Amino acid sequence: MTQFVERPYGNALATIGERFPELVVVDADLQRGTETRLFQSKFPDRYFNVGVAEANMVGVATGLALSGKTAFCGTFACFASQRVCDQAVLAAYCGASVVIVGVEPGLASGSNGATHQTMLDLALMRAIPSMRVLEPADATETASIVEFLLEDPAPTYLRVPRGKAPVILEPGSYHFRIGRGVRLMDGGDITLIACGIMVPRILAAADELKRLGFNARVVNMSSIKPIDEQEIILAAKETGCIVTAENHNIMGGLGSAVAEVVAGYAPVPIVRVGIHDVFGEVGPLDWLAEKFHIASTDVVDAAMRALSMKKGVTMGYKTGEVDVP
Repeated sequence: MTQFVERPYGNALATIGERFPELVVVDADLQRGTETRLFQSKFPDRYFNVGVAEANMVGVATGLALSGKTAFCGTFACFASQRVCDQAVLAAYCGASVVIVGVEPGLASGSNGATHQTMLDLALMRAIPSMRVLEPADATETASIVEFLLEDPAPTYLRVPRGKAPVILEPGSYHFRIGRGVRLMDGGDITLIACGIMVPRILAAADELKRLGFNARVVNMSSIKPIDEQEIILAAKETGCIVTAENHNIMGGLGSAVAEVVAGYAPVPIVRVGIHDVFGEVGPLDWLAEKFHIASTDVVDAAMRALSMKKGVTMGYKTGEVDVP
């Protein structure tokens, strides 16, 4: 049975604040939704609520960062990307130690409908020079990323779940590394690459593919920018086809990032699972996943298409170490 942890992001901030006195949190009157009220209760002098003014939130966070702090600021992912894009660009331009946190990304904000379901935040943030883009797979990685961002501060966009998150990676032994994918399963027939809430779904899809006679390699790509080019190229060369899965528009997000690498170094068939250029709607997440084709069954279908496309393709590559410029 899958284990879950309540409020991994909020608890990580509140816990790690003891060791990092330079950590400050800026909110746009959403401390319950962003789970930052836990930090607020422990460190009220390091917590700043600017009201419902998201752009101002990022501006204040940037100012605090340029004065020597590491500032976390966040709101619903739609507002933490679309509404504050100009301020995010300026934070990155200044090289400020600002972490912009997008809560309930993609379809995750199901009860709020299309206005709160951003399908383009990864695309926006990936395009900002020097902006790192991260999305943890589970509670363990969420806490590890928060600690990493305090040890290695830089402009970053971080997607996080709200409420409970599953435990996939081993607590206590897993340590996040920027620009590195994590291989969760090995296989030689196909590679499944995902981030965030799609990681448990590609694991389920890999189990189903195993039942059908195919061995899938499974990669958690929580570091979307910078991305692990070597892991992607090895996957292309060693398995011959790739499926990407994301809770985001298929354009501009993880699938696009993987395709850019593959097209440049080791062209193989790629099928992208994600939102197909449409807006969302109100509903429970599992129901929305089925409706918008990001369920584990959709990953299996995509894998079968990729495997079919792979047939008859001659790779012409040798496996082994990959030199990435």
